[in-house]
Amino acid sequence: MNNIIIPVDFSKYSEYALEIGALLAKKHNATLHVLHMLELSDSLITQSDSDNKNEMMFLLALSQKKFKPFLDKDYLEGVEVKTMIKHHKVYKEVDELAQDIDADLIIMGSHGLMAHEGIFAGSNAEKMVRNSTTPVLTVKSKPKNFSLNKVVFATDLTEESVTSYKKAVQLFSTLGSKLHVVYVNRPHSDYISSKEFKELTTQYAAAGGTDQVAFISDYTVEDGLLQYAEETHADCIAVSTHARKGLLHFFKGSITEDIANHSSLPVMSFKI
Repeated sequence: MNNIIIPVDFSKYSEYALEIGALLAKKHNATLHVLHMLELSDSLITQSDSDNKNEMMFLLALSQKKFKPFLDKDYLEGVEVKTMIKHHKVYKEVDELAQDIDADLIIMGSHGLMAHEGIFAGSNAEKMVRNSTTPVLTVKSKPKNFSLNKVVFATDLTEESVTSYKKAVQLFSTLGSKLHVVYVNRPHSDYISSKEFKELTTQYAAAGGTDQVAFISDYTVEDGLLQYAEETHADCIAVSTHARKGLLHFFKGSITEDIANHSSLPVMSFKI
């Protein structure tokens, strides 16, 4: 692991992400790229009148000033930190930066369902999770005994989801994590029998996945994952996401965002 991006809005949630980033950077000798988004409007960026320029310069100077106290943390000692400021589309510019520097991971602080201000609330956070080609780790609390030793990874056992499984295996292998793959069986139209599960698992493994998949039942994927993570004392929940509608037919709606909002554990997302 070489490069970790941490988008920040200088809130306490950003500090949670920064501290976890520092822990991983020290363990894996990685560089932290701390990124702040000004979120300027299109008109402010494209129009060239002096008032707009003055406002942009003021916002830029204000953000640069905030970096110094924000990064004045003991836990950053010995960690290489690079700062940068971007102007507009949060999810798009973060993803472009991740590709430019070949980032291994993006860590975001999350407000969950408790607040609605800052760059991590609402559509920005959802778009970042759904659209990022780089794995995104979402955290909501201060890291007291942070580790990624045991990770629960959800699968729908489709061939298309094998790509994200391989990404997860590669990343969590680097992090020294043990991956527990799980399928959540639900009632009604998505219900499958034990025989069907065995057949799907065999096909999944043949496509490059694994046949070591736990089979649990619950009314929703969210409830099943959260319950399984609690029972197995997992440190993190990992899910795959599709840019438009979750993990195909299995992850209908905004399953990844829902899990990130409701889970007290860190949540890692991998785009299919």
